[in-house]
Amino acid sequence: MRVLLLNQVFYPDVVSVAQHLSDLAVDLSAARHEVTVLCSSRGYDNPRIKFPRTELWRGVKVRRVPVWGLGKKSKIRRIVGFATFFLSSFVSLMLTERQDVVLVTPPPPLLSVMAAFFVRVRGGRLVYWIMDLNPDEAIAAGWMKPDSTAARILGAALRYSLRASSSIVALDRFMKDRIVARGVPSDRIQVIPPWPHDQVVSYNAEGRESFRRRLGVGEKFVVMYSGNHSPLHPLDTILQCALRLQNDPKIAFVFVGGGSEFLRVKEFAKNLANVVCEPYQPLEQLADSLSAADLHVVLLGDSFVGIVHPCKIYNILAVGAPFLYIGPTESHIVDLQQYPGIARMGHFARHGDADQVVDIITKLASDFAPGKPSRPGRPTDLDRFSQTSLVPLMTRLVEAVEHAR
Repeated sequence: MRVLLLNQVFYPDVVSVAQHLSDLAVDLSAARHEVTVLCSSRGYDNPRIKFPRTELWRGVKVRRVPVWGLGKKSKIRRIVGFATFFLSSFVSLMLTERQDVVLVTPPPPLLSVMAAFFVRVRGGRLVYWIMDLNPDEAIAAGWMKPDSTAARILGAALRYSLRASSSIVALDRFMKDRIVARGVPSDRIQVIPPWPHDQVVSYNAEGRESFRRRLGVGEKFVVMYSGNHSPLHPLDTILQCALRLQNDPKIAFVFVGGGSEFLRVKEFAKNLANVVCEPYQPLEQLADSLSAADLHVVLLGDSFVGIVHPCKIYNILAVGAPFLYIGPTESHIVDLQQYPGIARMGHFARHGDADQVVDIITKLASDFAPGKPSRPGRPTDLDRFSQTSLVPLMTRLVEAVEHAR
């Protein structure tokens, strides 16, 4: 079976979507399918990084199209970057032979339309793996008005893509409900959450100490936010807590990742000795950075339930670290509390409740002993969300779509 995976990012890019798509590509290739990936030639978070235009990686054919590396300092730059990728991908895709299955996962949002058009012209089946839902995301973030021309175009694009898809993958029940509300039959939607990177992410005591020494926080209680810094994951409450606790020598705040809000966090950190910022870590070093935290922070904006999925929770659970969830009470993170092993690792607060967050952090920090971190350990409940369980499930879904002709 010939399978084409279409997305802006892929290995060796380190953003979450690239990592999950790479896992699926390798598993499909191992199942003896002919796998091709069409993606960007530049790094997603750092467009100055350029990757080889063509590559054979672990049996997967990777084709990278040229894009303008303008960065994310403004919306115009982001839009132009997306536009050049879209146009380059369209040209490359139209020169591609027929595929049995095309799996698409945006961004950019219109990528699914291009995939649907390709399947209609060339034949084959479409699988739509929805990592985030647009225009819902853009509207909830305030980037566009619900009645704007752009919102209507993106809404029409989403409807076209959903109708053209033989199978749709949503990340949680809230996302599925939003898709069903658009008139899609429930039986065409499968809920498959993203997975932790089991093969490389587990608690690493040596890596923990090395990472903490490098950042100068070796003896401190480390509160970490690791991942995409964006309006979808409001940082104001945790930043306010860092400001309030700036004179506590026992506590440090570490922000790891990138995104549109990362520069704001770095600017905020200039005047605070208790805040450290680090860029995205390579996948092979992810266990070290995640293990370095004594409390991980998971954020979800109140308006984004069912639009985006807090996928960072799985790698946090994989290293057995406690987490603090700041977000709405109706969400996938709260759903996870039905599993006892996961429930004992979580602490909860609402956005804007800095008093409660400070109380949680100071209480946990008071019990902290340098060199002897208190860790709940990897919960056995996580097995149902593991890479070894969910990646083969995605592969079987792709195979079932092709066999359902």
